[in-house]
Amino acid sequence: MKNRYRKTAALLVSLCVVFTAAPPAAAEGKIPESVCVGGMPFGVKFYSQGILIVGFTEIETENGIETPAQDAGLQINDIITHVNGNNVETAGDFIGIVENAADTIDVTYLRGGDENTVSFVPSVAKEDGKRKTGMWIRDTTAGIGTVTYILPDTGEFAGLGHGICDMESGELLEMKRGTVVDVMISGVNKGISGTPGELKGYFTSDKSGALLGNTPCGVYGVLSNVPWDKIPETAEVAEQREIRSGEAYIWCTLDGNSPQKYSINITDIRHAVSETDNRCFSIEVTDQELLEKTGGIVQGMSGSPIIQDGKLVGAVTHVLINDPTKGYGIFIENMLDAAG
Repeated sequence: MKNRYRKTAALLVSLCVVFTAAPPAAAEGKIPESVCVGGMPFGVKFYSQGILIVGFTEIETENGIETPAQDAGLQINDIITHVNGNNVETAGDFIGIVENAADTIDVTYLRGGDENTVSFVPSVAKEDGKRKTGMWIRDTTAGIGTVTYILPDTGEFAGLGHGICDMESGELLEMKRGTVVDVMISGVNKGISGTPGELKGYFTSDKSGALLGNTPCGVYGVLSNVPWDKIPETAEVAEQREIRSGEAYIWCTLDGNSPQKYSINITDIRHAVSETDNRCFSIEVTDQELLEKTGGIVQGMSGSPIIQDGKLVGAVTHVLINDPTKGYGIFIENMLDAAG
């Protein structure tokens, strides 16, 4: 197999069906009286600390097949932060140092929060004579989520309702920088029991805003181009004490780029949760059109705003893997507090 370095895309939805005991109650804070309701998709290009090892490959050399990085003890999901003492933030940084290395390289990496360093000699590829490590690496995470709200005066927004996390450990990724891009939804993979579905789409612009933070309650940032023509409504912001069990609806985009309204029920409200909790109440999809199209909640719908009694009460955050008609939502207060 030819050695190559490639970037891979990861969807920005973490699925969870394991729940912990409720932490202490959240502190009350000032919230805006009303916001522009979201429901439109957005794309994210998210740069985290270092570069991620996503796979290994064999290198054909004059001496046979070699796998120097893997032989040195590096593993998939290790995060490389330095090579020969030099900080590496992109795949290009890493490749440049390796190809110009005279001999042994010292690779510093993070694994499970612990920092380690290994030394090895990159192989010289028979194909092009360049030094290579035999790793597939990624310096970005890319994917699709849904906008929850936009502040009309500033273009500030929040979405997802949960953080962007490491796919293996579930730990919140430290963001170095992030870019918001426009997205066109092109299709849906329907969810079934045991297999979550997903929204499929593609980026239609290089940049439409900037991410400023990645928190357990969602991502937030500023849009440079607010999609005024896509905003479905404005709504007052509800305090968590106003949320009740019963009928509500969500805004999300399944076709093209315009939000549509779909009915749900809110159940099992847990007021005694921390201000960083993103599983504050249960939801169940009741809209037949949505059930027919998606099977319920799918990846990419995270952040879909939830409206009840004319107020924005929260956002969709998770789906139950064994029952995609059901999932969880976050209080809008928690999202606003996290965004500051």
